[in-house]
Amino acid sequence: AGYGQDGEILIWLRPMDFSQLLQVFAPLFSVPVWRSALLLATGAVLAPGKRTVTSALRVLGLAHTRQYPNFHRVLSRARWSPLAASQLLLNQLLATFAPTGPLLLVIDDTIERRWGRRIAARGIYRDPVRSSRDHCVKASGLRWLSLMLLVKVPWAQRLWALPVLTALTPSARYNQQQGRRHQTLTDWARQMVTQVRRWLPRRQLMLIADSSFAALDLLAALTDRSIHTITRLRLDAALYEPAPPR
Repeated sequence: AGYGQDGEILIWLRPMDFSQLLQVFAPLFSVPVWRSALLLATGAVLAPGKRTVTSALRVLGLAHTRQYPNFHRVLSRARWSPLAASQLLLNQLLATFAPTGPLLLVIDDTIERRWGRRIAARGIYRDPVRSSRDHCVKASGLRWLSLMLLVKVPWAQRLWALPVLTALTPSARYNQQQGRRHQTLTDWARQMVTQVRRWLPRRQLMLIADSSFAALDLLAALTDRSIHTITRLRLDAALYEPAPPR
């Protein structure tokens, strides 16, 4: 690893070394699907800008390949478990950056601005970046909830948030159309953090979240599972009981 002329971080990794790092995910796929998935992962690392299937194939020199639909089927039709892949990814990150000690987790939601007739799960949400206290800006797209692991990378001066588990949180209108029970952000957060607790029953977990997740039901559920939560409560939060003595 090193630094470029403009201060950006440059990482050199031989193709053989990169393939060996990804071999831990090979049992999740069949042999034909794994070949396509390995090329997509390599292209996603090398592609500048948006990491789409087209840009990944273009950077690998496969823009005119006849097997172009096979790469899209890896994400649309191939049968593999993203949840199992998240567990393997988390184990790899822990072995590399945090083999011992408490784990710092961060959870936050983001809006992917997408339009189209086939994108049925999109909704209209408040844009936290362009909105202020007195002015509310709405954005249309897909809302994703990401659980990240805070680690100290050797060549970086700041802590890095590495995503380990991401879930699509559809809008209430979409769930009503599909006949499903709507789950709020706090419901999704409770399920995701609880899943990490099942994977790591003996590690100390500390969750950092903004005021959107300062719900008493969520905090109580995480406390019952021995998960420490750091968030911002309202000054008039109805806690009903004083804080316990130190």
